[in-house]
Amino acid sequence: MGVVRSSLSPGLVQELIRQEENPARSGLGLDRLAVDTIFRHGAVVGSCIERFARLPRGMDLARQRIATCEAAGRAFASGLVILANELDGGCGRFRRAWHAPAGGLWMTLVLVNTLLPEASRLYSLAAGIACCEAVGGLLPSARLKWVNDVHIDRRKVAGILIETMIGPRYGEEYILVGMGVNVNNSGFPAALEGRAASLREMLGQEIDLDLFAARLLAKLAWNIGLLHYEEARRLRLGSETLPGDHPLVRRFRELSDTVGRRVRFGFNVQEKPQFEARVLGIDPTGGLLLQLADSPAPLLEYAGEIVYLD
Repeated sequence: MGVVRSSLSPGLVQELIRQEENPARSGLGLDRLAVDTIFRHGAVVGSCIERFARLPRGMDLARQRIATCEAAGRAFASGLVILANELDGGCGRFRRAWHAPAGGLWMTLVLVNTLLPEASRLYSLAAGIACCEAVGGLLPSARLKWVNDVHIDRRKVAGILIETMIGPRYGEEYILVGMGVNVNNSGFPAALEGRAASLREMLGQEIDLDLFAARLLAKLAWNIGLLHYEEARRLRLGSETLPGDHPLVRRFRELSDTVGRRVRFGFNVQEKPQFEARVLGIDPTGGLLLQLADSPAPLLEYAGEIVYLD
């Protein structure tokens, strides 16, 4: 588990925010004060970056870091990023193996959760949007499959897993955002052939992995900052659930190709599929609206996973 040197740094992330993200976000109809406030909310993202040659699993190291910090009587600093050049034990939902060789981006972001439940439910969308935006900067055809898989031409290029942890000493809740992006890696296992792809494969050229990681962190800073900004705005106006869609939900709809699709749904859809339905839309609070063939009333699901059938 050796630490490696890298050009990726908190300074590079902040430089990209100043040079690229701030000008781009300022053109979205928000005033300059709002844009600056959103980036201040998201400034913790990537404030500390640790990189390793090889790890079993980034999430496990993050849990160790939290436990060690609390055992020493210290508050854990939100925003830690753990990167590994390779993962030996990478996994996704339900401990499914995740192919994570050299050349890919294997990242864990650790956040102290200070949001109320309505807002913290949207961490998955915020992470998915940031990842899709980063991939879309290279390949504009990138799209999101609910809740946060990024794919291009029906092939998966990135996956995100959100886990939570309650600190053993102080009872703080931590959000662990695991992100895997197929950047320069190739040679997928037989089970993934035709279903997964790398950005290098699709672009036909090598990608600067550190620069891509920094751009992803800059976009995470915006989207997670927006999550905090919007909660504060709604609470200031007297309601956590104001009428109208959350801006992250609107952005998700812009990037997603899920609405209108026929899908198979389940909390573990590969081993225990529950039903087939058509996706009616994304609820204003981020849930998936599903229409079953034999039911007049739509279902609303906030957790689970889908497989496209059409």
